[in-house]
Amino acid sequence: MADLLQKFLFEDSAVRGELVDVSATWQHIQQHRDYPPAVKTVLGEMVAAAALLSANLKFNGVIVMQIHGDGPVRLLVVECDSDLNLRATAKLAEGVSVADDASLTDLVNAHGEGRFVITLDPKDKLPGQQAYQGIVPLSGESVAIVIENYMLRSEQLDTKLWLAADDHVARGLLLQKLPREGGTSDTQGDSDDLATWERSVMLAQTLRREELLSTDIETLMRRLFWEETIRVFDPRHPQFQCSCTRDKVGAMLKMLGEEEVASAVEELGKLEIDCDFCGQHYEFDRVDCAQLFVDASPVETMLPANEQRH
Repeated sequence: MADLLQKFLFEDSAVRGELVDVSATWQHIQQHRDYPPAVKTVLGEMVAAAALLSANLKFNGVIVMQIHGDGPVRLLVVECDSDLNLRATAKLAEGVSVADDASLTDLVNAHGEGRFVITLDPKDKLPGQQAYQGIVPLSGESVAIVIENYMLRSEQLDTKLWLAADDHVARGLLLQKLPREGGTSDTQGDSDDLATWERSVMLAQTLRREELLSTDIETLMRRLFWEETIRVFDPRHPQFQCSCTRDKVGAMLKMLGEEEVASAVEELGKLEIDCDFCGQHYEFDRVDCAQLFVDASPVETMLPANEQRH
């Protein structure tokens, strides 16, 4: 069954919501990785959250969500583009063991040095345009709380998230209170918005993790908001897609420099690179590597930092 993202709006109110099921995408992400259960929970929740946040972005590009850790998990990263194509990976420290019930703090913020990063990278950049990046210390005991704090601090948007993931399922709910259009002051409208916001959050807070994991999103919407007047938009369909290519791997090697690449080939015979996101295997022999440096034109594309030579 295809994954589904359903956006909805509370009528006559500046409060919106989204429900997402990215279970098929989540299972695809895990095909080439055997993560500990606690890591699966956190990364699966991040996949659901990335789809929810990306669906509201009005730009053609990629949102990259990262948690840099100082515990057994060193990096969690999820990418989602404007078409809701998703990929994700996690990097663990060498030789660590992770308890099945490890918390987010245990995994990535053991010494208080963890941080949360969101990057918005436009696909068609204007001359001189750079990707936007927001970096904050990790604040919260769950992925949902970390993102809520980020959205309030960086975007000044009241946002609530409910996320759940296990080996098979990844789902999420987002509610967001929006500013009135044009920044106009409407006392009655603001009061109505606040009432709708508080009521919708109260209803959503009855949702438990087990229910979110076991119930399809159409049923969840009926259970939670059956008394509300809601406008439902056309559903969208997230899916797994990796953007790695041989050309991008070659571009990464070019950035290392001709001398370093030649030295590595001399030592190893050939370079082998596996994509951390999809497991795709790339090989470059002496001839391939030499050919990379025949064209001296500037490198225009970069392989994401998670796709590393090894």
